Amino acid sequence: MKRRFWRNVEEKTAQGLMLFSIVTVLLILIMIVSMTIARGARVLSWEMLTQPPSGGFYLGGGGGILNAMLGSLYLTLGGLVLATFIALPIVLYLHLYTRNHRLRRLVRLALDTLWGIPGIVYGAFAFILMIAVGMRASLLAGIITLALVMLPILARTFDEVLDLVPPDLLNAARSLGATRLELIEVLVRQSLPGLVTAMLLGMGRGAGEAAAVLFTAGYTDSLPTSLARPVASLPLAVFFQLSTPFPEAQARAYAAALVLMAVVLGVSILARVVAAALGRYTIR
Repeated sequence: MKRRFWRNVEEKTAQGLMLFSIVTVLLILIMIVSMTIARGARVLSWEMLTQPPSGGFYLGGGGGILNAMLGSLYLTLGGLVLATFIALPIVLYLHLYTRNHRLRRLVRLALDTLWGIPGIVYGAFAFILMIAVGMRASLLAGIITLALVMLPILARTFDEVLDLVPPDLLNAARSLGATRLELIEVLVRQSLPGLVTAMLLGMGRGAGEAAAVLFTAGYTDSLPTSLARPVASLPLAVFFQLSTPFPEAQARAYAAALVLMAVVLGVSILARVVAAALGRYTIR
């Protein structure tokens, strides 16, 4: 009886802690979203979304954040493509081309370590490399830095997704005489929903990264026109406007944050929709 009593107490305590954690997360999300909407929606306008900053923008003057929106788009897409082209071959090699379990553990440990490194460290590292090669802050440097940030996220997520592929499917392909390249095609097609979802989630992470591009992409009020020129981004637009002592500029910072939050939310929803759509064609 006493043992059953304490088991019930432990179970109820665990359930209470889990419920408390869920409620806490939901409350934090609701507070962040409601605060951003309350402060940003009232100043968000079509002018902000379609115009670059004009004279005195950070003093409360006119203009918008079109430069930061386009800059974030170019930085995120460029970093995502570059990181994917590096991460996918690494994961395919671990799954199809090596049976060295020690090497697999070492690579996964390295990726986990890289995943935990703060974005500001990536930015400082890339800044040192830029100085060494004589490179200036530019869109290209920002893309490379964001690719470094997203690389471990994509690689480890790809790795976990490929682990979910049924081994019998690959064995069946091997029994039919499939080559390594054909096995890669089978593996990628089977895990495509998870791969696309990982890419979209990585894109959401890259879109919100500010510290990594602070030193490498720079910032400018001009629209992005070249890989060799500095480029603005939405996180830095929020940071610089909040840093001013002018209430009008600070209000626009929350509007920019609202746009960024909507982008990240949209990417997350798109990831779920794509995963559900592509998941119908996979073997469970």
